[in-house]
Amino acid sequence: MQRASALDRIESVLDRVEAGPLPVPVREVWVYGDVALGLDPIERLNVYVTKDLLLRGDAEAAAAFEAAHGVKGVGQTVSAEWAEAHPERVRANASGHAAPERCLAADLLSDDEPVHLEVCNAPFEDNVRQRLKGALARDAYEQILDPRGVCLYADGQRSPSALEKLREGDLVFPTLSESLAMLGADEATAREAAEAISDHRASQSGRTVRGDVV
Repeated sequence: MQRASALDRIESVLDRVEAGPLPVPVREVWVYGDVALGLDPIERLNVYVTKDLLLRGDAEAAAAFEAAHGVKGVGQTVSAEWAEAHPERVRANASGHAAPERCLAADLLSDDEPVHLEVCNAPFEDNVRQRLKGALARDAYEQILDPRGVCLYADGQRSPSALEKLREGDLVFPTLSESLAMLGADEATAREAAEAISDHRASQSGRTVRGDVV
């Protein structure tokens, strides 16, 4: 993906988040990895979304949507208002319940885009540390989140300057291994983890999505 196209694409995601309604409330939108580093072209556009839980369930809406479309949990795990407006975008997990991360991916992205979407209830910076800790304990380095990210939207406000800085290439970050070392990994492990993350990215294609709970 050309860098300019990737930034246009994330801008359209921000427009959609601001316009609503969405499957679940969105508190933060970040980009991380290649696009934050100023690479052109980029292998993949990596987007991180912090979601909030729905405040109130709607059992009646859930029953009605399940009867009509065969998907459970609408009105409980994802917004009934959104699902009724966009039933074609509702996505379920293996147990037949509406999956917030898959619904967000269907709403925000096209199927064939080279985009990875991370959806979590925790802020980006908190999840970076949690994932690194867990991945180092299990030697599952491919599960590490690249900490080199840029916040574009938080608590209902779009950053007035972040996207412009991305377009101008004004942001400077350390290498991935240096970033991981700064977060507590020893230098040898940080280098090995950075290689594992790069290999994992190279193995991905099209749109991918991961839901996480911290």
